[in-house]
Amino acid sequence: MKYQVGRPGRIIVARFEDREDVLGNLADIVKKEDIKAAVFHVVGGMREGSIVVGPERDEFPPTPVWKHLGESHEVVGFGTIFWQGDEPKIHFHGAFGKKDMVKVGCLRENSETFLVLEAVIMELDGITAKRELDPVSKMALLKL
Repeated sequence: MKYQVGRPGRIIVARFEDREDVLGNLADIVKKEDIKAAVFHVVGGMREGSIVVGPERDEFPPTPVWKHLGESHEVVGFGTIFWQGDEPKIHFHGAFGKKDMVKVGCLRENSETFLVLEAVIMELDGITAKRELDPVSKMALLKL
């Protein structure tokens, strides 16, 4: 195990409007505010998104299993933001519900708000963690 100790920095509250890009807006905020490490929560609605719901088999590198939302869903989730090279890399896991169906997974692509989505971003001061491509898993993993 490896870890770093930091402290809370700025807290940003954002509202994403209908059809806005969730992952893109989160990245835009941290770029504009020059945030190098953060955690965030989201709550609201999404109409579109592609999520990974696990690997096909327990092997390296993992082959992701994709699910698509394709229509409005309620969403609640948590994520981290650390930089990989010159770009913020967002790692977001959420629960996406519609009627009596719930999907849980890692949002990766095509993120689009339905009506409204709220985000609370909490900067982590004193944390120098970054994301780097791991040659075994082929994933951008946290490096401390």
